Parts: sequence; C-alpha cells; structure tokens
Amino acid sequence: MSTAPSTGQLSPGARAVAIAIAAVIAFGAVPLLGSDYLMDAVLTPFLALALAAVGLNVLTGYAGQVSLGSAAFLAVGAYATYNLHLRLPQLPLIVDLVLAGLVAAAIGIVFGLPSLRLRGFYLAVSTLAAQFFVQWALTKFGWFSNDNPSGVIDAPVLSVAGFTFTSPAGRYVFSLSVVVIATLLTLRLLRSQSGRNFIAVRDHELAAKVIGVPLLRTKLLAFGVSSFLIGIAGVLWAFAYLRTVEPAGFNLDRSFQILFIIIIGGLASLRGAFLGAAFIVVFPLVLSRAGAALLGGVFDSGVLEMSQRIVVGALIIAFLIAEPRGLVALWDRLWHAVTRPAAIRNT
Repeated sequence: MSTAPSTGQLSPGARAVAIAIAAVIAFGAVPLLGSDYLMDAVLTPFLALALAAVGLNVLTGYAGQVSLGSAAFLAVGAYATYNLHLRLPQLPLIVDLVLAGLVAAAIGIVFGLPSLRLRGFYLAVSTLAAQFFVQWALTKFGWFSNDNPSGVIDAPVLSVAGFTFTSPAGRYVFSLSVVVIATLLTLRLLRSQSGRNFIAVRDHELAAKVIGVPLLRTKLLAFGVSSFLIGIAGVLWAFAYLRTVEPAGFNLDRSFQILFIIIIGGLASLRGAFLGAAFIVVFPLVLSRAGAALLGGVFDSGVLEMSQRIVVGALIIAFLIAEPRGLVALWDRLWHAVTRPAAIRNT
C-alpha cells in the first residue's frame, strides 16, 4: 500500500523533491535558457507584483483590513531605497532594501491607525489618504528625487556582495531571491501566533478581543508587515523591472491592480498571490496577440486597455459570485482531480 495521502496532497518527501526541482528550474534553467524578453517583460514584473500581492494578502486576506493605498507603499520603498543609496553610499544595497521596507512599514502603521476605529468600506476610503499624500509629497518636494523637476529617479546599480545584476537574467535572479526569502519569512509569520491572531481578528473582531487577542498590536502589525513587503516589491518594480520611475507611475490604478490580483488569485492564500500575479501579467500579452490575430490593426493599444479592463472586471464579478477563493481553489480542484485516481489505484 502506498504511503501517499489519499487526499491528493504530496507526501513530505515528494514535496521536498518538487521544491528542489522547482528551485533548479527557477534559479538555473530559466536564467540560462530564457530569453531577455521573457525575463524583462514577464518574469521580473510578475515577481514584483506577486510580492506586493503577498503583502496586501497579509493585510486583507489574513487580517481582514481593507486597503486601497498599496501603490503608495510601492513608491515609498522605491524612493527610500534611491535616497538611501544616494545619500549613504557606504551602505550595502541589501541594507538599503531592508531599511526602505522599514520606512514603508512605519508609514503603513501611521496610516493604519484609523483601523482602530474604522472598518470595511470606511477603512478602505481612509487608506486613500496614503495614496494621495505620498504621491503629492513626492511631486511637491524635489529632495526625494534629487531635485529632478519631474520627480523621475533612475535605478541604482543592483550589486550584492560584489556581484552585479545588470542583465535581464541578473535582475530576474535578484528579484527571485528577494521574493523567495520574503515569502518564506511571511509564511513563517503566518504560521505563528501572530498569524493566528490575524485570522481571529478577520473572522470576528469582538470574539478575538474576548479571548485575549490584542487588537491594537495585531492590526498595526498587519499594516506594518504588509507595507514592509509592498515597499520591497516597489524596489523590485522600480529598479529591477522599469529601471526608471516617476510618482505618476504609482497611481491609484496600480493600487487597484494589486487588489485585483489577490481577488482573482484568492484571498488568504500566498499561492493565490502568485497565481493572480501570473494572470495579471500574462493575460494582457495573450489578449494583445489574440486581438491582433483576429482584428488586425483595429485592435490598437486603446482597445487593448479597454478590453483588458472589461475582462478583468467581469472575472472579478464571476469569482466573487461563483468562487470567492479565486484561482487557488480552481487549482486545488484540478490537482485533486488529477491525483485522486492515482491515489485510489495505489491503495
């Protein structure tokens, strides 16, 4: 009789082998065999958006606190890293990255204070203050962009321990390493007592308070961790993917994009953050090619953008009605359908 679980889940040994194979492919095969276009236009933005979605999922999916200011913390992470590198050049890039995340976390905690009195829609509206304030500050005060009139900043050299990541493959490996480490640390946090406190507050705030969950500390920790992760994602988005950014690039549309990722991928699921980010990055590319093949020159960039908005909006409505758990639930069903017959045959 096989020792594999009949539920379709991998055994610990098989899971370890699968992780090792995935690591070899991601860190070895993809940089060696993948094209520059694949890493520049697909994988690097996917990783940055996935990490931002992991951060928002900690806050919204696990802790139940709604936020519409994610793009603000992307901007804080990017501009903080730029200024740390510019004004304290003796600091290693990794230290700049962590400090920028801490700056984003501090600002996130400040704007998370209304969560102590507000909930749901009212909290979501209050978080817009972060979005508009950060964009205004970066535009108003030239110090943040080294007195560039348009607020544009350029990427510093991505260098760690003497290794420089300037090629598309190098920037992809740098982004992948940061995302893997950040995601593993987040998973460890969510499996701790703090993670269980997040879920308790999300499910029933009054009951959580009755059983002794510290509401103030739990909510502010959720805002801090979420903003920290999104701030680091902003560094990847600005310096590993775009290479040059301006405050207008971190507008409300970007905040909604990250929110759509966790809705489509699946709330309260780290896997859902990656599935949703993959969909958001790959879908426009597929839609562009399909539209060009079917409609030719009629399917220009304007039609593409509008079509993308319509389809994504329709999918969000469909997921909220038919499958609130998003793509991760569909993935689990498919995995169960594929592995269950094999598990039955082996019993």
